[in-house]
Amino acid sequence: MRKQSDALRAAQMYYLQDLTMNAIARELRTSRSTVSRLLSAARESGLVQIEIRSTVESAPELERAIRRRYGVMAHVVPVADTLDEAQTLDRVALQAARTISSLVDSNAIVGVAWGSTVSAVSRHLNRKITHDTVIVQLNGAGNTQTTGISYASDIMRRFGVAFGAKVEQFPVPAFFDRAQTKEAMWQERSIKRMLDLQSRMTVAVFGVGSIESGYPSHVYAGGYLDEDDLRSLRESKVSGDVATVFFRADGSTDGIDLNDRSSGPSHALLRQVRRRICVVSGAAKINGLRGALVAGLATDLIVDEATARRLVDSDLAAEAQPQM
Repeated sequence: MRKQSDALRAAQMYYLQDLTMNAIARELRTSRSTVSRLLSAARESGLVQIEIRSTVESAPELERAIRRRYGVMAHVVPVADTLDEAQTLDRVALQAARTISSLVDSNAIVGVAWGSTVSAVSRHLNRKITHDTVIVQLNGAGNTQTTGISYASDIMRRFGVAFGAKVEQFPVPAFFDRAQTKEAMWQERSIKRMLDLQSRMTVAVFGVGSIESGYPSHVYAGGYLDEDDLRSLRESKVSGDVATVFFRADGSTDGIDLNDRSSGPSHALLRQVRRRICVVSGAAKINGLRGALVAGLATDLIVDEATARRLVDSDLAAEAQPQM
């Protein structure tokens, strides 16, 4: 309690009174390094939340271009070209965690899709006090090799701890063997309760899965799809997925048979959610990202600079092509 009280006093003097760390150290009769640790503790515990507001007029060029093209609020994360894909993901996940924290308030129902990107985001979430908030899993995680409970529950638990929220897991497979089995399961009262929660989401958090990514999406690398499934996706020209619901680069889903067996939310349901936060890292996901944006699945996009640049440049190149 004493440390938290000191962290609060230091944060108030630093952020609200504009005192220097040296001045705070003198007032608290401690060292400058101790003040620095107190300020770090205040941020990590949620006593302090730092928010950078970006208006459309002052947003950087790439963010404005993405907003004009796709109608989303874009947050482009500057990342050095020297970083590898895992390091880039970590930078993007850190900013995404802070953005998500600013958008989640009390009485929220937050839908969370498991995956490599969202897992990285969950590890960077700081605590924020909310009341009567619920975290609901968007898609099942079981497959023929594992129940998926451990992997998905770790992500959900981190979100629950961060917001002091109740966690509702979705105890079904990621993909059913038969569409008829899914239809029957969706009539069960326990599953209907979960579907009702999903239908009342106020915030949704998800990444974009891609079979082409150098940092493999979990749905493609975790034993969820066999060779027949992958062949079917290639034949349907699938470019990516959100919460294990697949789509093409033009955002379409018609005729993709695997979606009939998927436990993920339909695009129509997802588009009803007020804030839909899409987190993407890695230029290899460009086709999947474009499909998700064209489909209108996101209201907010958090993306690394290289991927954002490639998205904008490829859009400009496509527009410059002569019409046949």
